[in-house]
Amino acid sequence: MTTATVSSAKAPPQGLVQLDVTGMSCASCVARVEKALLKVPGVASASVNLATERASVQALPSVPVAALAAAVEKAGYGASVVPETPAPLPAASAWPSWWPVAVGALLTLPLVTPMLLELFGLHWMLGGAWQLALATPVQFGLGARFYRAGWKALRAGAGNMDLLVALGTSAAYGLSVYELARHGGHGMAHLYFESSAAVITLVLLGKWLEARAKRQTADAIRALNALRPSTARVRRGGQELSLPVAQVLVGDLVVVKPGERVPVDGKVTEGHSHLDESLLTGESLPVAKGVGEHVTGGAINGEGLLLVLTQAVGAETTLARIIRMVESAQAAKAPIQRIVDQVSAVFVPVVLGIALLTLLGWAGATGDWERALINAVAVLVIACPCALGLATPTAIMAGTGVAARQGILIKDAEALEVAHGVTTVVFDKTGTLTAGKPTLVAAVPVPGGSRDELLRLAAALQLTSDHPLARAVLDAAPKSLPAAQAARALPGRGLEATVEGQLLALGSSRLLQERGLVPGALSAEAAQFAKDGRTLSWLMAQEPAGGARLLGLLAFGDTLKPEARQAVQRLHALGLKTLLLTGDNAGSAQAVAQVLGIREVRAEVLPGDKAAVIEALRAAGEHVAMVGDGINDAPALAAADVGMAMGTGTDVAMEAAGITLMRGDTRLVADAIDVSRRTYAKIRQGLFWAFAYNVLGIPLAAAGLLSPVIAGAAMAFSSVSVVSNALLLRRWRGAADELPE
Repeated sequence: MTTATVSSAKAPPQGLVQLDVTGMSCASCVARVEKALLKVPGVASASVNLATERASVQALPSVPVAALAAAVEKAGYGASVVPETPAPLPAASAWPSWWPVAVGALLTLPLVTPMLLELFGLHWMLGGAWQLALATPVQFGLGARFYRAGWKALRAGAGNMDLLVALGTSAAYGLSVYELARHGGHGMAHLYFESSAAVITLVLLGKWLEARAKRQTADAIRALNALRPSTARVRRGGQELSLPVAQVLVGDLVVVKPGERVPVDGKVTEGHSHLDESLLTGESLPVAKGVGEHVTGGAINGEGLLLVLTQAVGAETTLARIIRMVESAQAAKAPIQRIVDQVSAVFVPVVLGIALLTLLGWAGATGDWERALINAVAVLVIACPCALGLATPTAIMAGTGVAARQGILIKDAEALEVAHGVTTVVFDKTGTLTAGKPTLVAAVPVPGGSRDELLRLAAALQLTSDHPLARAVLDAAPKSLPAAQAARALPGRGLEATVEGQLLALGSSRLLQERGLVPGALSAEAAQFAKDGRTLSWLMAQEPAGGARLLGLLAFGDTLKPEARQAVQRLHALGLKTLLLTGDNAGSAQAVAQVLGIREVRAEVLPGDKAAVIEALRAAGEHVAMVGDGINDAPALAAADVGMAMGTGTDVAMEAAGITLMRGDTRLVADAIDVSRRTYAKIRQGLFWAFAYNVLGIPLAAAGLLSPVIAGAAMAFSSVSVVSNALLLRRWRGAADELPE
């Protein structure tokens, strides 16, 4: 009996518990573990991934982890809680992982040699006693794992791959022993020891190749975990101490020497260098870092010595969040996999029924029970549903892993699957297509007004805001500013506050209209600025007697990202529509769209209305991807079929999105859709071949056209081919590394 062991690691928050599950061999095992977990009171959902051998359980906090592990054990498997920090790699075994395959091959080769010699017209047969001696250790030594797992499945009232192998090989072995005993050495009996031994050896070979391939799909996680430094050099009390990273505190000063990995997230307080962030963001070139700039743990320091003020450690670092996101995506179950699981749940019982019908049918038609049994064995062996369970998760693991290496973080498998069907990509403007660092281009007061006074009052208002436009005003304004009181934001319009006794408002053209004002003498300037693609803000004052008056106009310019035009062109080349959705004025939005080649524009849209635009597009039959970076984009990101947040944006936007683009490079949008399409293609290919092996193989075996040996080889090859095909995704490289036009 497998004992469920529970580590002392705490379960992650929000009722999510992740378990490592041992002993699963096929898709029917997945269904049984999920069913067992869902029976535990308080469990809301359970998702099991065969490729990662991990279960993700949503349960009430009151549900003990031991109860979950016990449920898995009762179903015939082992379980342990996944620790929050990665466990150290186990010590290397004295025996290589392939030793069972090698031993099985050495023992089986003399048994199958007569079959090979017959191809060349040579007839030689090993004695029955020798065949028994060679096949027995394979059947009950190397094959013991199939008996153990098959018995557990049988006790749980279900079937799995191990049960099929155990039944099939036992039938061939038992028939051979019976024939050997019946003939008693008189004449040469027709024995099938080579079938039982060869099937077990081939299945073990397939499992070893499959495990080796699955390890490669997890390369991305291992590469990211390898970025975690174990120690940090910390300055405390005038001394420089070498401490484990776990003992570093927020606020500590960390010294990073040339060539070292940055151990924490923080801000540079001293020094200048270049950092290699390629494994974190996919950025191929080192990034310059100086005083005041943010650095990310795991990046490699270049030529300079840096002093970093710690701002995040442990589970709160960017690297830790990236690892959690990739692990979550790889462990999650794509929607298409749920259909496969439903098929797999009834697959093994159906196969057992077909095998029984094959046995009875052949025996009834020919009276040859030996041949009937061998054909039934072939049905049992070839029908193992391993490939069905591996087709989707291995492709998801490979796709999310290679995407992470290119700076594309996919939150869950559903986002990866959905992205392949996107037909329209909607862009926010500021910070997404533009650099997000606007500058004040002009400050135009109303006739008779003062430019300096306009700037002074506008800057006083902006002291209460952290908007990019506020920083642009403050950079251009005098240093001595009056205080603003009772400031409040006007969502999607601007802000207002009392300055020097008068109520002022600074905001968009929409706010100007709502206050009942017109540009008047500033109309010509405003029209020209809008035509040039400038963003406009209007400063207004509330009159004591009621009404409002206009004080002046501010115009801002923001440079387009150099790669933005190429990004839009790539999307068009993929056959996708593009749309610009912004709260900015129509003139500025149209100017940006014209330069970039975006074909549709929705301007002056309030943050709360952006989601409504997305919903309208979806209602019209479009599959929408929304790309944004700000807090005001979060509702639209959540409303879209798939949201893509720029990694340079806010945490709120990244939380609402299904995909995060770590570099803030808009070309990654097309890369994300491309890798999704390729991953989904691999899923379809894998499922096609998995079903094809069974749909073609089972009738052939039932018809007596496949020997158990050939059936075993085909079954092993099906799993290996499906996993290997998914691994081809690891060769994918995004086009975002190309230089912009």
